[in-house]
Amino acid sequence: MRLDDLDPTDNARDFGSGGGGGGGGFGLLGLLPLLLGRGMGCGGIALLGVVALVYFAISGGGGLLGGGGTQVQQGQQGQTQGAAKACDTQAELFACRVMTSTEQVWSKVFADNGQRYQPATINFFTGSVQSACGQASAAVGPFYCPGDQGVFLDTGFFDELDKRFGAKGDFARAYVIGHEVGHHIQNLEGTSTKVSQAQARASRAEGNKLSVLLELQADCYAGVWAKRSGRLEPGDIEEGMTAANAIGDDTLQRQGQGEVVPDSFTHGSSAQRKQWLQRGLDSGDPAQCDTFAAAG
Repeated sequence: MRLDDLDPTDNARDFGSGGGGGGGGFGLLGLLPLLLGRGMGCGGIALLGVVALVYFAISGGGGLLGGGGTQVQQGQQGQTQGAAKACDTQAELFACRVMTSTEQVWSKVFADNGQRYQPATINFFTGSVQSACGQASAAVGPFYCPGDQGVFLDTGFFDELDKRFGAKGDFARAYVIGHEVGHHIQNLEGTSTKVSQAQARASRAEGNKLSVLLELQADCYAGVWAKRSGRLEPGDIEEGMTAANAIGDDTLQRQGQGEVVPDSFTHGSSAQRKQWLQRGLDSGDPAQCDTFAAAG
């Protein structure tokens, strides 16, 4: 993916190590033994990143920051000052350039519809961080917090994506960030709020289905961004599809617990994730990303 000519986004913060205390420094899958068999409750939409799917899939529950945990509170402020300069490492610079590209694309999409795009902030941390959604360890992977209107990323995740999930390449990494920005679009559109309200009235199984539709739409939005950016290179789409396949609920459940439980899906199967990412890549049209209408 061609990004070297882009300046890094100005909407970036670096909270360094610790990020307000709490547990930190867990490996990506280091908490799995603690979570096996533990119900976590679906509750509100947590909008966690793709690696949190490991925990959702195995526990059969919803978001790590929703339901039985800290609730997402819109408008509540997280940390207001970074502890270090952002975009100053190779991994951070890559992420900051991806964010610049998303800002360019989504600003035009919104402008074409007579609206002004409010960019998300990318927040770097190491180990753990305090966001408006609560305390989070790097073990949950990248996530989006509506209260901060920000994507949170420990760049050590990129190595985990490569080594543990076999998803190599720059577009595999960019897809993850594009997915989280997709959640930002849902937040701006009010979709995530509507889904959270519907989940509050739904059964656990129905709430999980709504979560899947939200996540698949974010995958599609990631594809829309990538298509409209005009920066894809040969092999990029294959890298994205490899990542989408690796983080499907069914794939992770099969690897983690040896069986697949569809009612506990919160992000969608590998086939679904690939399908909706491809739909965004093929169309470049966010109107084609209405997973809720497609579900009937």
